Amino acid sequence: MITVQNVSLRYGKRVLFDEVNIKFVPGNCYGVIGANGAGKSTFLKILSGEIEPQTGNVSMNPGERMTFLKQDQFEFDAYTVMDTVILGHERLYKVMKEREAIYAKEDFTDEDGEKAAELEAEFADLNGWEAETESAQLLSGLGLGEDLHHAMMSDLNANDKVRVLLAQALFGNPDVLLLDEPTNNLDVETVLWLENFLADFKNTVIVVSHDRHFLDEVCTHVVDIDFSKVQLFSGNYSFWYQSSQLALKQRQDANKKAEDKRKELEEFIRRFSANASKSKQATSRAKLLEKLTVDDIKPSSRKYPYIAFKSEREVGDQLLRVEGLSKTAEDGTKLFDNISFTVNKGDKIAFVSRNVLAISALFDIISETDKADKGEFTWGVTITKSYFPKDPGQFFDVDLNLVDWLRQYSEEKDESFIRGFLGRMLFSGEESLKKAKVLSGGEKVRCMLSRTMLSGANALVLDDPTNHLDLESITALNNGLIDFTGCLLFYSHDHQFVETVANRIIEIGPKGILDKLMSYDEFLTDETVKQQRQKLY
Repeated sequence: MITVQNVSLRYGKRVLFDEVNIKFVPGNCYGVIGANGAGKSTFLKILSGEIEPQTGNVSMNPGERMTFLKQDQFEFDAYTVMDTVILGHERLYKVMKEREAIYAKEDFTDEDGEKAAELEAEFADLNGWEAETESAQLLSGLGLGEDLHHAMMSDLNANDKVRVLLAQALFGNPDVLLLDEPTNNLDVETVLWLENFLADFKNTVIVVSHDRHFLDEVCTHVVDIDFSKVQLFSGNYSFWYQSSQLALKQRQDANKKAEDKRKELEEFIRRFSANASKSKQATSRAKLLEKLTVDDIKPSSRKYPYIAFKSEREVGDQLLRVEGLSKTAEDGTKLFDNISFTVNKGDKIAFVSRNVLAISALFDIISETDKADKGEFTWGVTITKSYFPKDPGQFFDVDLNLVDWLRQYSEEKDESFIRGFLGRMLFSGEESLKKAKVLSGGEKVRCMLSRTMLSGANALVLDDPTNHLDLESITALNNGLIDFTGCLLFYSHDHQFVETVANRIIEIGPKGILDKLMSYDEFLTDETVKQQRQKLY
């Protein structure tokens, strides 16, 4: 168990946390949520001891061990992959190396023998004989082949290093496991493996993630950081979101009787409790929701941007035809070869690939910012398109404030209109006069979405638009694209986003494409489709 007592932290005049009191108990998985800048990662660093609070303390039961998913990919470059994983249990690693050093001595003394005996006993107590086997299982589960298990960390690419660091955090059955964005740079199969691992994990997990599907699959509680306060709620992210929205709606409905409101909330709890039985965390979550009362449901003070895409013209019968496109990366990697497909009216196509560079390359080509090695494509005459590239940085390398930046893309130049539009995207007051050059990643994405909305396009090409966004903005964008009536081609690493928006999936591999008119979950679970996917690589 980990206990937080009266923890406060401020930077200058800004209060990040104020008198926080909370307990994290074994058997539960806590999803930490909050707007960008609320202090989610900082809170995990306080729990790990990396940051000292100005008041209060964090304590654990004596003898318990905590691990924290490291973000520094270069910290272990001098170690092998296997040693890096075992370093997740520092005491075991130290005993293992001391033991190896003693046995390697040529002049082995009686004193060395006594020390070796002590180390052998501790090594066994720490489950050292299983260390390499457990490490190998974790690495394989996270998608690292056996050929890399004894490689040097310095020789691995960035994505593989992330997997090793995640294995390090999971190694040795820690009593408290802290994970900051653990699904970043993981493919969907590896995320599924991690979900199953955490569902079976018996100790305490505290996780920060922007992946709503992941939070729903693994979390038994939500820890909401808002206005320097930290509140604990039972249930997963969807329960927190839906219940808080229902409570907010009820608070705004002044004419509704208190008894009617109570019955509505009780019915919501009953329905959600029934659905909880389908989850990987079914047993623990069902027990939690059985204990819920109406008083546990509170409205959220979160602000959601307004995102709606309205086409100025309806699409015709001919949208996009792609014929025989091929593209090779600068390093000689074949991204795709001789691919063809036709986009039909009503299509919302999610593109997936083990190499997301292939998707970006395709989007650049059909949006006419790059050229294919061979092949051609044709947009229909009724189509007006808007492209959201994976890296929109080039759009912000200008000396303009946000009002003037957005005015470039609007037919309506009136400042009150532009400010109103920015306000709906949560840039209000002085924020609308910020320089475009100094925006954060999430702010740039919201500006690009504003540009897309103002375009009135009936065909959208969006390359990872959920990247850098907080959960509130992802939810608003998700709903906006569900309601969009035009043609949509997109990539996103957000599982729920893809599942709820797309009605067609195209996977791109170096050996071709797989094109299926089905939902994302069907695409991932259908056994015939699984076999067909393997043939793409």
